[in-house]
Amino acid sequence: MTADPPDLASSFHTVAAEYDAARPDYPDALFDAVEELTGRPLTGADVLDIGAGTGISSRALLARGARVTAVEPTPGMAARLHAVSPGLPLVRGSGNALPFRDDCADLVCYAQAFHWTDPERSVPEAVRVLRPGGALALWWNVKDRRVRWVREQAARLRAACPQYHGYRPFRESPLELARFGLRITTATVHWERRVPVATALLDQLSRSYVAVLPAADRERVLAAERAALLAEFPDGQVVEPYATDLTVGIPYAPRR
Repeated sequence: MTADPPDLASSFHTVAAEYDAARPDYPDALFDAVEELTGRPLTGADVLDIGAGTGISSRALLARGARVTAVEPTPGMAARLHAVSPGLPLVRGSGNALPFRDDCADLVCYAQAFHWTDPERSVPEAVRVLRPGGALALWWNVKDRRVRWVREQAARLRAACPQYHGYRPFRESPLELARFGLRITTATVHWERRVPVATALLDQLSRSYVAVLPAADRERVLAAERAALLAEFPDGQVVEPYATDLTVGIPYAPRR
């Protein structure tokens, strides 16, 4: 039996430690792009980081001088965030019903998380809590499929994981956000990281479509990935290329 979509989202409860240890950070150039497209510095901005996970994006935003409140619905992820960053304000909640008053944020952001929401609910909620001049920012770290081995890995995972999904950044169809009364701009930041094979495998284990597999199937998938990565990178150091897709939406007019 395969998991249904809600189980995919809840699967992060069981892999929070792997997620925190192995998921990629975000490059400084991404936050430069956020500032450029929103038209304001992150320093001093009140930011709601929705679907904050274990706090990877929240900590990066804090480092840029923002005042950050992390919002995370999943118990395991929230517990890991609190354990790693106990001083970071954390609220349990969902982007579909933000537990915040109107006009309280300069930036609402989703790092690797917006695809878990219902845009018919989450976008109006973001607009509601934004101050005049505020912005909604969505970004995804996506492995760069212009690279052969990345395409081959995606094909293997698609074949092996019944619930496999690729990210669907909204920059593919900006009109999907524009219809909510937002002016849309986009950017892509290309970068790479070098990690040991073990870290690359932990990253795969933290993916929802792998985490929900039966244990024996999960072990087979990870063993196949280990063999493929070592064949590609015999020194055991994996060079992962990323294209970080950013979409920024700014309301055309203040909410009435």
